[in-house]
Amino acid sequence: MPVIKTVGIVSKPGSEQAGKIVPEIIAWLKHRGIAVRLDEDSGVYAGAPAMPREEVPEGCDLMIVLGGDGTLLSAARAIGRREIPLFPVNVGGLGFLTAITVEELYPELQRALRSEHRIGKRKLLTTEVERDGEVVASYDALNDAVLTKAALARMIDLDTHVDDQFVCVYKADGLIISTPTGSTAYSLSAGGPIIFPSVPAICITPICPHMLTNRPVLVPETSVIRVQSHGPDESVFLTIDGQIGGPLREGDTVVCRSSHYSLMLVRPPRMMFFDVLRQKLKWGER
Repeated sequence: MPVIKTVGIVSKPGSEQAGKIVPEIIAWLKHRGIAVRLDEDSGVYAGAPAMPREEVPEGCDLMIVLGGDGTLLSAARAIGRREIPLFPVNVGGLGFLTAITVEELYPELQRALRSEHRIGKRKLLTTEVERDGEVVASYDALNDAVLTKAALARMIDLDTHVDDQFVCVYKADGLIISTPTGSTAYSLSAGGPIIFPSVPAICITPICPHMLTNRPVLVPETSVIRVQSHGPDESVFLTIDGQIGGPLREGDTVVCRSSHYSLMLVRPPRMMFFDVLRQKLKWGER
């Protein structure tokens, strides 16, 4: 791993805990000769110069996220396709991805500075919107791409293919295309399976399908999933990681495929995937 010379800090807005930690962590890093780049929320906490979140990763060797999974998803989008390790500290809520606790912050940072940290690579999902034969929008998702009905729409019809195979026309409130990382997010609440992070798969989960026999389906990560919207303009909405997206027009096709790029997520050395599930989902201990 490269020597860490510059660290970016991204923080959850309005967090009392983050407000306390940010000035401390800046002082800790600067004492070790490490330069710091702050997003606007971190700048507020530190009373220091800041920049838009999407500019923070430029030139960074490590990104620290202080927040919950929502803040992490935003930071991952800012990193984009750069290979910058993301160091997630949970000062939010449930925090499936932000598994480093505040108590572990400085010991784990010391490990990172010694290049002893454990990295989990999380595959991204590339999603494109095709309209009249042209790509009009493109996104990378860490969790999922979700097609849902607009506020007052009835059930929507989503014509779905996996590679060259016709799956069905889903009549449902929506459809979730998720990565293994996203399997513990919206897909899980819609009845989808929990997927071990290293399993090379994509999950297709219908939301409240009209046909009760429509169940979640796992396909290989080499698959190309094509979903065509048959609803009127703006009756179907595409959302990426629950944060960005836009309305679709009738006949638009959403194309999802596993990306060549991964997010490099710093993981606590002793906490494995099932430890996270036991802790976050309150599964039974011995």
